[in-house]
Amino acid sequence: MSTPSVTIPGGIWNLGDLTVTRFGYGAMQLAGPGVMGPPADRSGALAVLRAAVDLGITHIDTSDAYGPRVTNELIREALHPYPESLVIATKVGANRDERGGWPTARRPEDLRTQVEDNLRSLGVEALDLVNLRMGDAQGPQPGSLAQAFETLAELHHDGLIRHLGVSNVTAEQAAEAQSITPIVCVQNMYNLAHRHDDLLIDRLDAENIAYVPYFPLGGFSPLQSTEISAVADRVGAAPMSVALAWLLQRSPNILLIPGTSTAAHLRENVAGAGLTLSPEDLAALDQIGL
Repeated sequence: MSTPSVTIPGGIWNLGDLTVTRFGYGAMQLAGPGVMGPPADRSGALAVLRAAVDLGITHIDTSDAYGPRVTNELIREALHPYPESLVIATKVGANRDERGGWPTARRPEDLRTQVEDNLRSLGVEALDLVNLRMGDAQGPQPGSLAQAFETLAELHHDGLIRHLGVSNVTAEQAAEAQSITPIVCVQNMYNLAHRHDDLLIDRLDAENIAYVPYFPLGGFSPLQSTEISAVADRVGAAPMSVALAWLLQRSPNILLIPGTSTAAHLRENVAGAGLTLSPEDLAALDQIGL
């Protein structure tokens, strides 16, 4: 694969044989309200996807459940035929209902259908990376993922999926997935204020497995927001930039996929994440989630 066309904060990471920029783009916000239906500004949605590639971002995260099908179809319209350097990650394990809910769909037949839907909507013969989403809206839930993950392992063996990962999982479920077939990433909720996966991140880093935090900029209490703002004021940056920069500096295996619906905001995110935090700033921020 070719190297990024511009310097993106954080450098690059290898997802198996796929090289990605550690700063990526999450496409969920391109769908309508509640991640349902089309965007209000379709041309703007297409523009932000093209801007991501123009900036040199080589990692886009999506799911056929967004819309449903909306974000995948936007990605295909904006970027197909895809640059050789671009890696598109998607998720399976849930569908959408008419009320905008996310009902679980992890039976073998459900997963096969979702993989086929993603292949069709993205217009590819094989998916670069598929994450099995476990748990629910409240977070990871205990239980075995073996049957579902074995189904994806079969699809990987059949050549429909290049690499596998897991999302919204416990550390035990991540280890269970690894016992079935190699994974290249874990995608969980994590940020400055929510540090429950610290030990998992360090274990995965030692095993050369990426950790992809979602919800990187939310869930802060008023006190935590004040503490982040204090560091931001000291370094002359936006609080959002501080939060993203902290994640990139937290561990080399962390890959970011912040989302936005505008190209201007995307450029702000990229520029902000390039902030270098001092040891003193990092120490102050590290206390927020403890």
